[in-house]
Formats: sequence, structure tokens, C-alpha cells
Amino acid sequence: MKMVPKFRVISGETVNDLLSQNYETLSNIVEKTYLDHGQGLTINPDSYFLRFKHKPNARIIALPSYIDPINVSGIKWISSFPDNIQEGIPRASAVLILNDGNTGYPLACMEASIISAMRTAVSAVIGAYHLRNKNDKVGTLGIVGNGLIAKYVVAFLQGLQWDIGQINVYDQNKEYSAQFAESIGNKTGYVFNVSHSLDECLQNSEMILLTTTAAQPYINDLSVFEHNPLILNISLRDLGEEVILGSYNVLDDIDHCLKANTSPHLAEIKVGHREFIDATLPEILSGSKKIPDNNKPIVFSPFGLGVLDLALGHYIYQQAIEQGSSIEIDNFFYDLSRN
Repeated sequence: MKMVPKFRVISGETVNDLLSQNYETLSNIVEKTYLDHGQGLTINPDSYFLRFKHKPNARIIALPSYIDPINVSGIKWISSFPDNIQEGIPRASAVLILNDGNTGYPLACMEASIISAMRTAVSAVIGAYHLRNKNDKVGTLGIVGNGLIAKYVVAFLQGLQWDIGQINVYDQNKEYSAQFAESIGNKTGYVFNVSHSLDECLQNSEMILLTTTAAQPYINDLSVFEHNPLILNISLRDLGEEVILGSYNVLDDIDHCLKANTSPHLAEIKVGHREFIDATLPEILSGSKKIPDNNKPIVFSPFGLGVLDLALGHYIYQQAIEQGSSIEIDNFFYDLSRN
């Protein structure tokens, strides 16, 4: 007879503690999930966007997903209210609901903005590692957009002991750059340089991380990338069509990334085809596609798949139960009788 699972709540503090314990494990989980996704062992429907007439720059997104090998499904409900930044609080907040694969009953509700940020960081670093032929030594890393996601990416790079000579940072708000360089520099020991201009940051970095809240492209000159860097296009909407079309393009999922006016989507609209997409990350990980010679920039554009949040959430759920750090809610499911 099937048993209804206990329902648990897992706080942000617990989530953060568990995600900070073993970066190598997180990397392995996300890499395996990408491979599962590439083999058709996941279900990852389109994201659903809730938008507001009175707040056109805000949104809340629902990302449902399922992973067959661990028989768990769930949904991340994540909001982005950029005006929060002006009030001194993060723009994003989220929860993740896990559902039991046998009964469909919810297993847990956990704070998920940390999961989302960490998933984004892990995805970026996995992409960087494999698209650089498993080379974790980089002379210069450029970061455009000096906020929360950038902080998580740098922390993950440090956690995996990447050797980085210098980190160049640039933000439209120069105060953000100065604060970021000082704070993250003190925590990680990396050498930071605040760039005077966007072009200076881009032209003097062999690997570039884009983590802004840009709604439309503003980097339109392909010549700033004539040194053929690896571009981690995390925020998805910074690069103009000509930059995308002049680069080697890797996505995490083609159908998901080519929508919602992302840079690759705008490039598809411009040329009317998808032939400029060269590979997906699962194809790179499985070895079915190879990285080309470095004769043009490489752009990695991960849309952010819900299955990655789900995989990390399931790991947190298991660890929280094992360590006794979840909160069990008695009688959450009140009436369990069919009659």
C-alpha cells in the first residue's frame, strides 16, 4: 500500500549550509542532470511567466520539471522584481516544491533563490570548464553586472579551486563594481580590477561572465571580441544578433533558449533559421560534439532548466532529512480517507 509522505519545510539557512558543503558534489549532480536531459530522461516544459501591467519590469516564473532516474517532480516559483535593488533587498525570491513520484503528494517546500543562484553558478562553471577543454586556469576573467549571481559564480570558481590571475569587473553603477571588488576580493583572495568602461572589461578578459538584468542587447560590436574569448551569456540578453551570429554558439537546450527574446532568439528571428547553433552542453559533455579551434568567440547561453533546480532540491531534501535539519509539518495533509 502506498504511503503518503511526510511534508517538510527547509529554510534558506539550511539550504545555504547544505549547498556550501561540497561544491564537487553539486557539480557532479548538475552534470549528470544535463546528461539525463540530453538522453530524454527528464521532462522540462516551457516556463510560465506572470507579468504585471503596473510593474512591466517585474515577473514571476513557474518552472515545472521531472527527472526519471530519481523519480521526483517539482516546480520552482521564482519572482524577479528589479526595483527591489533600490530598496536594498535582492531582486529575486523563490520557493521550490518537490513532489513524490509515486503518489504525486508534495514532499517539501524549500527556499529556492539560493538554489536558483547556485544552479546558475554551477551551470556556468561546468560550461566554462568543458568549453575550455577542462582547463581551470584563466589569466583574466571579466564580469559585467556585479550583483548576486556574479558573487555565486566567483564563489563556485573558488570552491573548485580555479586559478584566476585577475578579475576585471564592470557595472553601469560604478559603486556596485567597487563594492563587489572589495567584498568578494576579501572573501576569495582573487585580485580584482575595476574597469573604466565596458569595452575595457570585454577586450581585456579571456573569459567573460555576463550577469546583468538587461532587457535588450547593448553589446553589438563583434570587434570587441576579436581576441576570441569564452563568453558565459548567463543573463541571455546582453549580446546583439551580430555577436551571436559571429560566434560559436552552445546552448543548454535549444528549444528553451530560442524564445523570450534572448540574444540567440533574436538572432534566429533575424536570419530565419537555427543553423548558427553549433552544439548543446549535453552534447559537449557526452562527447558527441567537439569544441572547435579557437578562431572565433565561444558563447555559452544556458537558459536555466528547471530540472537543474529540481536535482539540487532533491539533494538538499535528502541531506536535510539525513542531518535532521528539515521541519516536519504534522497533519499537513488533513483528510487522507477516500471515503
